[in-house]
Amino acid sequence: MTIAYFCILVMGLLPYVATGIAKKGWEGYDNGLPRQWLAKQTGFRARANAAQANLFESLPFFFAAVIIASIEHVPQERIDLLAVGFVLARIAYLACYVANWPTTRSIVWLIGIICVVSLLLQI
Repeated sequence: MTIAYFCILVMGLLPYVATGIAKKGWEGYDNGLPRQWLAKQTGFRARANAAQANLFESLPFFFAAVIIASIEHVPQERIDLLAVGFVLARIAYLACYVANWPTTRSIVWLIGIICVVSLLLQI
């Protein structure tokens, strides 16, 4: 398994980390109606839930970029570097979202997008 493919695994699991943060402590959590419970949350729980949605939304673009770059024989070291950059940016994005640092969150979001676009521009 390449580092970039491992990054795909990490990114596939990262939204669930955000979910865990949103449900931290399970205070009053209703497993019968989890989306309704999450919709009523505020503070870090609401931000973690929003981060979860954004993390899921970013997956297709990242997955496609890594796979296409691999198919097109972009040098593996370059694919790995940009994939790791994306993963680190998205982990920082989640941390910034939960911590309520919107400007920093936007900056690391941009860094992540630059990594994915750079992957595609290598083709």
